[in-house]
Amino acid sequence: MSLSPRLGFFLGFAFCASLLAVAAWFQFVEKLAPCPLCITQRIFVLAVGLFLLAAALHQRFSRVYGTLAGVLALGGAAVSARHVWLQNLPEEEVPACGPGLGYVFEHFPLGETVRLLFSGTGECSEVLWTFLGLSIPAWTLIAFLGLALWAFWNTWCNA
Repeated sequence: MSLSPRLGFFLGFAFCASLLAVAAWFQFVEKLAPCPLCITQRIFVLAVGLFLLAAALHQRFSRVYGTLAGVLALGGAAVSARHVWLQNLPEEEVPACGPGLGYVFEHFPLGETVRLLFSGTGECSEVLWTFLGLSIPAWTLIAFLGLALWAFWNTWCNA
């Protein structure tokens, strides 16, 4: 059975949509408040998903969209890797917790807000949930690496 590139891109989009649904479930049902790095990872998942959907719907530029989706997935993997690193720091090396995101968006300049979203704060070091010994950011890192491989394979090897 072969998989058409269009279906492959759509399956990648569906996976991104399911990741966002799981994140919403953790936030609204399990009451796990997302930290700045969690929100940044969600933005990357959304962007990857939108580029995969564009690749599925717009075949003429599917290689461009697929490549951009893969690159964005690698960017999301870098954010997730930083999050995992923060979670594994010794307690005395964890950065201080910053103000809430609502306050940051209202009172900080855009550059400082973006820096905070990509660097994280002390609250990002908390491990609130694990499965098979891995935290949510670790599972997200695995998902991003899988999405990058999927996007690049579907773009360049499955065409």
